[in-house]
Amino acid sequence: MDYMKLFTPFKIGKMEVKNRIVMSPMGLNAAHPDGRIDDEEIHYFEERARGGVGLIIMGCQFLTEELAQGSLEGYLDKTHVIPQLTNLCESVQKYGTKISAQLSCGTGKNAFSNMLNDVPVSASPIPSMFNPDLLCHALTVEEIQEIMKQFHFSATLLKNAGFDAIEVHAHAGYLVDQFMSAVWNKRTDEYGGTPEKRMRFAIEIVQSIRDAVGPDFPILFRIACKHHFEGGRTIEETLPMLKMLEDAGVDALDIDSGSYENIEYIFPPAYLGDACMEDVCEPTRKAVSIPILNSGNHTPETAVRLIESGNADFVMFGRPLIADPEIPKKLLKGKRKEVRPCIRCNDDCIGRIITRLTKISCSVNPIAGFEGRIIDNKAEESKKVVVIGGGPGGMEAARSAAMAGHSVILFEKDNSLGGQLKSAATPDFKSQLRELVEWYKHQMVILNVDVRLNTEVSEDLPELVEADAIIVATGATPLMPEIKGIENAVDIISAHINPERLKGEKIIYCGGGLSACDSALETAMKGKKTIIVEMLDEVAVDDHFINKAALIPMLNQYGVEIYTGHKVIEIAPNGVKTLTKDGQEVFIEGDTMVAALGMKANNTIAEKIASKYHIKTRVIGDCEKVGRVGNAIRSGFYAGRYIE
Repeated sequence: MDYMKLFTPFKIGKMEVKNRIVMSPMGLNAAHPDGRIDDEEIHYFEERARGGVGLIIMGCQFLTEELAQGSLEGYLDKTHVIPQLTNLCESVQKYGTKISAQLSCGTGKNAFSNMLNDVPVSASPIPSMFNPDLLCHALTVEEIQEIMKQFHFSATLLKNAGFDAIEVHAHAGYLVDQFMSAVWNKRTDEYGGTPEKRMRFAIEIVQSIRDAVGPDFPILFRIACKHHFEGGRTIEETLPMLKMLEDAGVDALDIDSGSYENIEYIFPPAYLGDACMEDVCEPTRKAVSIPILNSGNHTPETAVRLIESGNADFVMFGRPLIADPEIPKKLLKGKRKEVRPCIRCNDDCIGRIITRLTKISCSVNPIAGFEGRIIDNKAEESKKVVVIGGGPGGMEAARSAAMAGHSVILFEKDNSLGGQLKSAATPDFKSQLRELVEWYKHQMVILNVDVRLNTEVSEDLPELVEADAIIVATGATPLMPEIKGIENAVDIISAHINPERLKGEKIIYCGGGLSACDSALETAMKGKKTIIVEMLDEVAVDDHFINKAALIPMLNQYGVEIYTGHKVIEIAPNGVKTLTKDGQEVFIEGDTMVAALGMKANNTIAEKIASKYHIKTRVIGDCEKVGRVGNAIRSGFYAGRYIE
């Protein structure tokens, strides 16, 4: 494919961007309580600029601390934040990359309840998204006028800091969108009642910023063209609004889809597939003449396709540039195979923020968010390193050790690398996991890692004696508890890798964790009747709500039957006997039963090696503690990078 089509310059207003690749706005949740951004954020964006991206749109910054509603993204009501923002701009611009601030008056009803200590504001007294019993405070006209003054002040501040452009954060269901959309805006004054009046809030924001920055400073506007829920705004309703924005002086439109009512479109997981929001580009192109930017699970290939179509002028990469900051540089140099894929897991980017209230990172790129702390230098002395296990943790340990300048041997008992990634990657919707396995294989080649397949290691292996460091990453194996008839079941790993073992037309999954749900969905998509039996009250209990917002509807779409509150007490050749919470026995008929009852650490050899070579052995990944792929990769990275 001709990726050079992504490397032609293009203008937004009078600002020329060196290529068509834009970093999507994503918050880091790393700012200081006084509103200043952290040094780590500067290092983070500088790394993406060094990687060759044409334009960076940083995550939203808020007008005031009050409107930030607990989010640590910085706010812009005091001039003391300017010097640090100037540091950011200069750090990015020295590479020829343009940088746009994203200016926000808040998330409104969508404020995360675990961050918010006050009543959220909105266009109308509508229920809070995450606490429907809490009604939002409807902004008064006087409060709106104050917000417009603050937009003027903050925009002036951003221009003085050195930004190349400002984007209005009017995204999917946030406060500006709550004014623009009839489903949330119930006002009867000058800010509601007709499409033109609902647009007044947004238009006045644009006018306020324009008055502050002058006629030649680019203003972008981020908007969801359709909401994807009943009562939400449709593309047909949005198109006239886009024309109003163009007429108001907006220089470019940053468009996608979604709302918090279907949050999977805000942080699209693997289930939504590639380029899942490019469909809004063609109708938008017909409605306006200003440049169009589009985001949503793009790959280098979909990026080229979209630019070739003429329906958009810039393609946006968000999480892919967290996973690999050097995507543009690698494509420009013909190194497509070296692009590390985002696996769309949401675990260590938005997942860290919403579940732990900590800053962003990445499951496949542990350096993300820590660029200023992890220096990519060679080790002072090259050592002999033995890695045991070719799953994600072991491959990452081998990669990072080799990059540090060590001589690495990787032993894997199977006939190919990948470990549990190979089984998790079998569904069509997990294509990025397959790509990650191939990326690691390529890394082993270019870094000269000595990979020895079909080799089961014992503690007496001669290479262990000679090694300066041993990293054990033997992963986990399926848990097969003492349930009567467990021998009648196929284990979940075999179900993924050898689907021919799923005989018959009715497949029962005993256990409803994420792996079981993915396999059940994969099996149902092939046309078989699929059943999940789970003792808890919900399936995929350890996965966060963003991913489940896409997973559960897909399970329903493909007819997967889900029995929650049913404990498997016996597995027969023709079905499973379950016990409900109220003590009733229920027999569910099936042709093949799959045991998806969890995983256990495969640590037998790890314990033997650690006992014999305790000073130079480090046990990582699932064989230390069963967890997600990101945990294995992070522990592998640290083990390989920091060898004493």
